[in-house]
Amino acid sequence: MNQPKVKRRVGKYEVGRTIGEGTFAKVKFARNSETGDPVALKILDKEKVLKNKMAEQIRREVATMKLITHPHVIHLYEVMGSKTKIYIVLEFVTGGELFDKIVNHGRMRENEARKYFQQLINAVDYCHSRGVYHRDLKPENLLLDASGNLKVSDFGLSALSQQVRDDGLLHTACGTPNYVAPEVLNDRGYDGATADLWSCGVILFVLLAGYLPFDDSNVMNLYKKISSAEFTCPPWLSFSARKLIARFLDPNPMTRITVSEILEDEWFKKDYKPPVFDEKEDTNLDDVEAVFKDSEEYHVTEKREEQPVAMNAFELISMSKGLNLGNLFDEEFKRETRFTSRCSPSEIINKIEEAAKPLGFDVHKKNYKMRLENVKAGRKGNLNVATQVFQVAPSLHMVEVRKAKGDTLEFNKFYKNLSTCLEDVVWKTEEDMQAK
Repeated sequence: MNQPKVKRRVGKYEVGRTIGEGTFAKVKFARNSETGDPVALKILDKEKVLKNKMAEQIRREVATMKLITHPHVIHLYEVMGSKTKIYIVLEFVTGGELFDKIVNHGRMRENEARKYFQQLINAVDYCHSRGVYHRDLKPENLLLDASGNLKVSDFGLSALSQQVRDDGLLHTACGTPNYVAPEVLNDRGYDGATADLWSCGVILFVLLAGYLPFDDSNVMNLYKKISSAEFTCPPWLSFSARKLIARFLDPNPMTRITVSEILEDEWFKKDYKPPVFDEKEDTNLDDVEAVFKDSEEYHVTEKREEQPVAMNAFELISMSKGLNLGNLFDEEFKRETRFTSRCSPSEIINKIEEAAKPLGFDVHKKNYKMRLENVKAGRKGNLNVATQVFQVAPSLHMVEVRKAKGDTLEFNKFYKNLSTCLEDVVWKTEEDMQAK
């Protein structure tokens, strides 16, 4: 039943599954073989970096991020380079995304939302003071650690192609449309700090309301609503919360609330305790300089070892809350799901392919991974779905089905359709059978 899989090692890190993908980078779960600690490994393609003239920008961002040690910002440990790749080693957190908390439990009470929002503003202020701007702040980029504390991910690494022109302003519209500030959309340049604060205001609205302040299926209508700050607060919000949101969602960046004003706001400062932490004074940036000088003597070794597909207990727990692996049939709104099967890996792959093609998907297979691409464009382009088969035990496999690109609602609809086609593949326990 065992199937061969290429195990990859980069330097001292054993590389595992993909946990995120972006335009220029892929993020993989990895483990430090010397300490056993889990990390997130962000992998950039050097050819794409050079083609888009991003090398100097990335070097500057990475060097700055390595100097930042803040309890509410994902920590950057080190940077490595090979002939074709740049590897950024980041802190790995296990509490999931704040987005999932909102999706699964709905809007938050003001006290709970305030705690997360205070942590967010504290992290944003700290990074802005060091010239680092996020430019794509949204609940999906806000992670939670094992203690339930907020961690901002990709700070300074989200918008790698951004460039500040001679006027001191950024000029590339980026980010998720619903969270983007009006001045980012009008293409006359914008200040990264005030644009980030607008996004923080949208996040606060979402935490308290459970839905977006600006939303429209027509992009032009959405842009009009954002540009005129056309939104209405729900009636259950307190007066002080509404007043604060209105100051964040001011379409004029010159009069929008500043961090010093936020810290004095009556709603914000209730029970506010800024984190106490020590800043690093002796951070070594030699690894950053070596990677971007591209000297062969500093290239990290990349090894590939063929071995059976396997998943250790730590990865299994980190991927699935409560080890409930039969959740392909859950009704929750998700961007990824998993199920277990006693079928062989090749049989699982063939069944998924047979199910996906009638749903309008092109199928690309490599080893025990698949990429399914919808030939018809949806709300956010073509929906791409990534799947991978892992071995949990000699006769038991786990299959991950994850949105790689496109609209989350469309993915939700897709996997519900897929689940009906895979009834005979998913392993059902005796408890599942009795429930039927």
